[in-house]
Amino acid sequence: MDQFSSHRHAADTVTIDPSRTAVLVVDMANDFCVEGGLMVLPGADRLYQPQQAVLQAARAAGGVVVYVCDSHRPGLRRDREFVKRMPHCWSDTWGSQVAAEVAPEPGDHTVLKRRYSGFFQTDLDLTLKDLEVDTVVVMGVVTNICVRSTVHDAFFLGYQVVVAHDCVAATGPREQESSLYDIGTHFGVVTDSAALVAALCDGTAMVNQMDG
Repeated sequence: MDQFSSHRHAADTVTIDPSRTAVLVVDMANDFCVEGGLMVLPGADRLYQPQQAVLQAARAAGGVVVYVCDSHRPGLRRDREFVKRMPHCWSDTWGSQVAAEVAPEPGDHTVLKRRYSGFFQTDLDLTLKDLEVDTVVVMGVVTNICVRSTVHDAFFLGYQVVVAHDCVAATGPREQESSLYDIGTHFGVVTDSAALVAALCDGTAMVNQMDG
């Protein structure tokens, strides 16, 4: 751990109450995850199995699942994301739909976003507060862009944040490692899907894997 990041409270273990926990599924869209999408992230399909395990555990334990979905209106004079990135996830198209392997189920919630963060000018915070959620599990793509932006805002808004490293994918190994390090040392807890499932199912405490 770098000298600056070492100046923090030692995180012993973290437990979560499933009834006050929301799993935020960020941008698992066809355009990002499925062959034929407009901007596919290589390896995104490796996330399906660990994400499915977490989603099943959360639903069974009484947790909340919220799909946070990139969705861009056509015909705008300027979409701020498209200043930097090629157009993607047009509203009401196949590309903006959630990949079938991790698709929403009855009782899940959906929030549409127009920028990287799931919280920026959406009703995600209001929805979570109405659901009496105080912990968010953030998973999806891309770790160093939309996942990280959503994690930052969740922390700023007072939520306990958990990220399972095998449930998120970045644009490359360097970006994955750096983003998870920063999340684990400054914004939340980094764990893996197995430990997260155990925490949801039987209250097992999670250790921040960025400690040490």
